[in-house]
Amino acid sequence: MDFPAWMRTCAEQVERRLGALLPQEEEIPAHLHGAMRYAVLGGGKRVRALLVLAAGHACQPAGKPVAIVTALESAAAAVEMIHAYSLVHDDLPCMDNDTLRRGKPTTHVAYGEAAALLAGDALQPLAFETLAGMPIAPALIVQSVQVLARASGSLGMAGGQFIDLDSTGHGLSLDQLRGMHTMKTGALLAASVTLGGVVAGASSPQRQALEKYAAAIGLAFQVVDDILDVTADSASLGKTAGKDAQDNKPTYVSLMGVDAARELAAQLRDDAHQALRPLGETGVYLAAMADFIVAREY
Repeated sequence: MDFPAWMRTCAEQVERRLGALLPQEEEIPAHLHGAMRYAVLGGGKRVRALLVLAAGHACQPAGKPVAIVTALESAAAAVEMIHAYSLVHDDLPCMDNDTLRRGKPTTHVAYGEAAALLAGDALQPLAFETLAGMPIAPALIVQSVQVLARASGSLGMAGGQFIDLDSTGHGLSLDQLRGMHTMKTGALLAASVTLGGVVAGASSPQRQALEKYAAAIGLAFQVVDDILDVTADSASLGKTAGKDAQDNKPTYVSLMGVDAARELAAQLRDDAHQALRPLGETGVYLAAMADFIVAREY
């Protein structure tokens, strides 16, 4: 399957899985469930979910056992729930105080701050409940839970978000900026790749290749985000453009300039491709994802 068709097919599969896993809006408490579905469904690039599925494709046994296919979809959905919760909380007035996300009003604008806060809170346990129900070996379920929990917590995404907030208006070195984004953005992207490998039963050499690939694309994603914040408009991004400069946040563009940031993103893409060599042809979708992440315009 060519890459654009693969992306569309996988995104549709994940969207259906999310729609089935999330509580229906009619269920009590209806307003909370409406906020959860609003935050998760009908938007976003599904990059993290696609990385789960691409890594699974690279490592799963021949014949694509139904149980593994089902488990990969569940893992992809779980990652998207964690990502959605992080965006809901990140947009709150006490954090980035943003009003636009994925081309529509942020969840707290549409449903109120309390509902948005609790929607994020409720998406977290649902993500781990989803992982716990995967039809694979219990040991692999435990590993999957550990991977996603570690990436989401104070040593991963949440910790990176705090450093980001704490560094607003303060200077960071390039190394400090890289460390922050390795936690804030890179940790969940890397976990997505790792989850795909774990669920598919990746061998030790395969996991090593995935780890190197994930480190490169996790950083590349943030570098490109920083570039787009100053080169794209809000309509294209689906969120408020120029927000980093407005809030005086350190970024790769503010430290390196646009041209140098673009060169760094291209180098990271090449590093990702190099990391995939041990996987051979099975890494084709991961390679295409690296190209997509760096070339994207939103």
